[in-house]
Amino acid sequence: MWDELLRRHKDGWLAPLSRALGAGVAPTTITIVAAVLGIGCAWAAAVGATGASIALWGANRTLDGLDGTHARVHGRQSDLGGYLDILLDFVVYAAVPLGLLAAGGDARLPAAIAWLLATFFVNAASWMYLSAVLERRQAGAASRGELTTVTMPPGLVAGTETVVLYTLLLALPAWRVALVWLMAALVALTVVQRVVWARRHLG
Repeated sequence: MWDELLRRHKDGWLAPLSRALGAGVAPTTITIVAAVLGIGCAWAAAVGATGASIALWGANRTLDGLDGTHARVHGRQSDLGGYLDILLDFVVYAAVPLGLLAAGGDARLPAAIAWLLATFFVNAASWMYLSAVLERRQAGAASRGELTTVTMPPGLVAGTETVVLYTLLLALPAWRVALVWLMAALVALTVVQRVVWARRHLG
């Protein structure tokens, strides 16, 4: 929901770091390092290292934002980079709940995590195929002046909301089950939101 607004400012915030890294660092290298840190976050969550998991999650999200900025600053944008960015995002988005599941601590958590991952699965289809249709109709990212490789139709839960909710999941074990169910419900509402949008615009 907040991604479009924040994306307008992200490059300005991260461009100094990108220039400091220099053109010799490939954007895909940043993408892969971000994914490794995200997997590290899941591992830290699994072993109950709350502080480390939050720090690694923050580092993952920062580098995930940096790779696109770095590509634009140094003129190294590519379809492969955009593809890897999305793919590895979903790897991390799945790994962190699985790390929380491995940590255990509440018998209600497995069912909640299962529902959350199920909503992620359906949500991915809800926006990826919609993006493909919009690109085919030449109504995608380029025509909209978006910075992403493909258009990402706005929804209630997107990247920014995921950052906030995952941070809360990592930081507040006592509230974890309730927060997982809340996130699953919000993601499900996002799917409904996109179906309604598609019905209005693609019919």
